[in-house]
Amino acid sequence: MAEHEEKSPECLHIEEIVKTKMPTSPIYAFLLTPVRISGATTKGHVLARLPLSPCHMNSMASLHGSVTATIVDWMGGMAICASSLRASSGVSVDIHVSYQSGAKAGDEIEIEGIVEKLGSNLAFTKVNIYKVEDEKRGKLVASGTHTKFVKGA
Repeated sequence: MAEHEEKSPECLHIEEIVKTKMPTSPIYAFLLTPVRISGATTKGHVLARLPLSPCHMNSMASLHGSVTATIVDWMGGMAICASSLRASSGVSVDIHVSYQSGAKAGDEIEIEGIVEKLGSNLAFTKVNIYKVEDEKRGKLVASGTHTKFVKGA
């Protein structure tokens, strides 16, 4: 999002959640603290960028699978929060991750969260993780789906 563009209410809402709630989750705080929200809409679409560091890597110096799953978990929740300006995203019911390529320390990734359906009990999200190349979205690193129980959230 360009500096001169006005941020949407959804983007401001997600930035506030990141600022206030991320520090209360040790795993999110450890892995995602440098994340930057790029945009968000009421359609449940959120974009963020994250620079990767050695703490994100596995023993083969590539993005760790568990970190990728954590990103899918987190971004699925952020997309749900953006879709209805809610403060809580519910409880995970199911998560799947498919790994397409790698990323290494020093790379930046773009994370895209999309709400595919938000019902009264369940929310279904899709998350795509791309490597940033020349400041643009590049190769797909991983994609995932995340289902959350949202009743009362």
